Amino acid sequence: MHFDVVIVGGGHGGAAQAAQLRQRGFAGSLAIITAEPELPYERPPLSKEYLAGEKSFERMLLRPPSFWTERNVEVLTATRVTAVDAAAHRLTTTAVENGGGDISYGQLVWAAGGDARRLGCPGHDLAGIHVIRTRADVDALKAELGAPCHVAVVGGGYIGLESAAVLTKLGHRVTLFEALDRVLARVAGPELSRFYQAEHRAHGVVIETGAQVAAITGADGRAAVVVLADGRSIAVDAVIVGIGIVPAVQPLLEAGARGGAVGSPGGVWVDDHCRTSLADVFAIGDCALHANSFAGGAEIRLESVQNAADMAATVARAITGDPAPYHAVPWFWSNQYDLRLQTMGLSIGHDQTVLRGDPATRSFSLIYLKASKVIALDCVNAARDYVQGKALVEKGVAVAADALADTETPLKAWHPA
Repeated sequence: MHFDVVIVGGGHGGAAQAAQLRQRGFAGSLAIITAEPELPYERPPLSKEYLAGEKSFERMLLRPPSFWTERNVEVLTATRVTAVDAAAHRLTTTAVENGGGDISYGQLVWAAGGDARRLGCPGHDLAGIHVIRTRADVDALKAELGAPCHVAVVGGGYIGLESAAVLTKLGHRVTLFEALDRVLARVAGPELSRFYQAEHRAHGVVIETGAQVAAITGADGRAAVVVLADGRSIAVDAVIVGIGIVPAVQPLLEAGARGGAVGSPGGVWVDDHCRTSLADVFAIGDCALHANSFAGGAEIRLESVQNAADMAATVARAITGDPAPYHAVPWFWSNQYDLRLQTMGLSIGHDQTVLRGDPATRSFSLIYLKASKVIALDCVNAARDYVQGKALVEKGVAVAADALADTETPLKAWHPA
């Protein structure tokens, strides 16, 4: 089997890649290979509306089934790429239905994302320990959680906080364990961490920071007790682990692709056109390690819908002969309770934080500056600031802190001419 372009991964990046290639007039043969049994679907609702039972899976499909057929895109579901022969331009696959086999390609786009990181402590493999990365993960969790019970959430990032909010709404008792000294420590400043910790506690979530999980024990092969490094033991009925992802790039690295250095965020390295070090192989999305101008040129991975879609656009241009380097302002969002957090830019290396608005009103923004220039915003129920702040981040506009704090003046007042 041969395709002119093969896309590995059925998430936002893979789906956007196929759609944008066709939109740009690419007429060659095209396939998406996804390890999951479903057509490409949205991932953000998994820890929000889908877990809450407020959104059906059909509504999460990124495109209707007819979209792929009409555009002559072959979607190979329940198929996993196990090896890449870069010199021969060939993939080795395994598949549920036909056992798999070799697929050759003209150009390869790796959009496989990552797998949920698991605990490494004793008892990490007991029944009743869940992650939230795929539809199957959430279906298994929902099937297990019946009557209200005590759920431990390990990890105070977006996945952990979003699932804690949903489970609390569903009537479960939640205890969240974060190894660092505050939630959202890797992605936001302490002011935002304090606000979200207070909100979750007000909704009944018990938050334990500086809490290292040393072991999980149980009876009959099922998790029943979370043991902390300080010796405490907490009885639970289920555990959700939200401690990040492991980039799914092993086949590329084994094929000789350059990966992240020791101590880096991992993933597979790409240049400013999303090319890997292997000929005719691109990588996009969560697994792509790239030098990002909004991170001061540091090599990072971005786990976001924005990054996946914008990198897909970069690759589509490269493949169709109209290359342009990747350059896009990062943005993210998170829904928890009635709070919508929208982030523009990256606060990495900021040296000043400006509070715009009053957290007590539950509508405010935190603006991050570096050398007096706006580099990022965290906007809580403040959509106008989020929208108007993009130009300030994109152009690195210098604005006085007291001026930014004045809510009477819209941020667009400082847009560059």
